[in-house]
Amino acid sequence: MATVHAARRRDAVLGDLLPGSLARDIALVAGSALFVGLAAQIAVPLPGTPVPVTGQTFAVLLAGAALGWGRAALGMALYLAAGMAGVPWFVDGQSGTGLPTLGYVIGFVVAAAVVGRLAERGGDRTPLRTVGTMALGTTIMYAAGVPYLMASLGVDLGKALDLGLTPFLAGDALKVLLAAGLLPAAWKLVGRRAGTAER
Repeated sequence: MATVHAARRRDAVLGDLLPGSLARDIALVAGSALFVGLAAQIAVPLPGTPVPVTGQTFAVLLAGAALGWGRAALGMALYLAAGMAGVPWFVDGQSGTGLPTLGYVIGFVVAAAVVGRLAERGGDRTPLRTVGTMALGTTIMYAAGVPYLMASLGVDLGKALDLGLTPFLAGDALKVLLAAGLLPAAWKLVGRRAGTAER
């Protein structure tokens, strides 16, 4: 009951519903890294581009909103560091440097932190706010990923946009809309649980 009330505060996120403190936070950080690593294995290659369609970006956005900025940023930093150290959980079970898509992974850290901070301020409580929060997080991932793609492939900006942004806009819009349905619904469920507990 106290946990539900704490999570309803404006500066709380869904992860705060779980009991505990340090042990909970460690589990959430490690779990978010694993969640994104598993989502990266859901990859559909597209012809003409080294960037596949994956579940990664959706997982990053959800992790950011559910964990808040600090835990989400740590989780994505763990995902990046472990992949660079050899854990095969980047796209298609790859790891290490040399991936043209590594810039997106670097962007995950910042995107998760920004989405998490906005969620702490109520950015995931209504569909409209959630759309804005998730759209900003997605933009941050592209802002890191596209320039890295340019450098790694030696192409100009127009070509990098054709390879690493334009083919994914419709899918990303769908992910944003899905999040805009899921997250506010989760908060409504929390509110109903709290109301039932108070009766």
